[in-house]
Amino acid sequence: MAVLICGGAGYIGSHNVKAFLARGEEVIVLDNLWTGHRAAVPEGVKFFEGDVRDGSLLDRIMGEHSIEAVIHFCACSLVGESMEKPLLYFNNNVGGMQSLLEAMQRGGVDKIVFSSSAAVYGEPKRVPILEDDETNPTNPYGESKRMMERMMHWVSRKHGIRYVSLRYFNVAGAFRDGSIGEDHRCETHLVPLILQVPLGKRDHVTVYGNDYPTKDGTCIRDYVYIEDLAEAHLLALKYLRDGGESQIFNLGSGDGYSVMEMVNAAREATERDIPIEMGTRRAGDPARLVADSTRARTVLGWSPKVTSMKDIIASAWRWHSAHPNGYGD
Repeated sequence: MAVLICGGAGYIGSHNVKAFLARGEEVIVLDNLWTGHRAAVPEGVKFFEGDVRDGSLLDRIMGEHSIEAVIHFCACSLVGESMEKPLLYFNNNVGGMQSLLEAMQRGGVDKIVFSSSAAVYGEPKRVPILEDDETNPTNPYGESKRMMERMMHWVSRKHGIRYVSLRYFNVAGAFRDGSIGEDHRCETHLVPLILQVPLGKRDHVTVYGNDYPTKDGTCIRDYVYIEDLAEAHLLALKYLRDGGESQIFNLGSGDGYSVMEMVNAAREATERDIPIEMGTRRAGDPARLVADSTRARTVLGWSPKVTSMKDIIASAWRWHSAHPNGYGD
């Protein structure tokens, strides 16, 4: 039996492909390569270039490869873009989930691990954030993730497709040997943006606001190492294989790091000067977002192993310094 990894050529998906292969899983990858990279998928892995909204392609994959479970990463994921193109996000993300669940029902596949997001919470009323806290997304991206979760909930009740939804906070780092890493054509994530300075791609990092009610005045976020995140997906699939009921889990370190702490950790990891410029606050940026991951630790037995921001950024630096143009090298 094989595991179908949808979006397996993307940043998070490709790290999961490597993690699943290392555990002896048979892996099939589907990716339309909008934001993923064929070079991120190891040689020898069965790869289908196509869209998760293509029901006939999904039927073919499930029919030919005895798919046992799906790990679903396919989604447009830029918050700002989602505000400008909400229909694209609902069509691709929500429509993709509908197509996938329909194909799973037709193919008799009853397990799915879903890549969700802390964006479903919107502006939290308390921190750390619990899975049962109110979800009130502030952008179409977060709304699409919440809708996808609700779709799984109702389909699970009707058709018995059990799911685990993993709500990530901030994911960072690269595979330990530097073989794969983060390469977005439109980069919005803090760590690669910081590392563009020592790479010579920008002359400073802009810090948006230093007047928040935090220890140094800059926003605090929760970061989780990419390989620890992949481990959570393996544990989530094991949970479903062992008969676990559909469930939602936060994934984060439980600790918050400010923007300035991340810049300083990058200075240590790269041994380079990284100038900053102070900008004004961005609308909608909460002062502090930190996960309570107690449920994942208790139920899945998951805990992050790499929690040093210097170590996480050092892994990303190995990738970026060896591949300054990403997979375009």
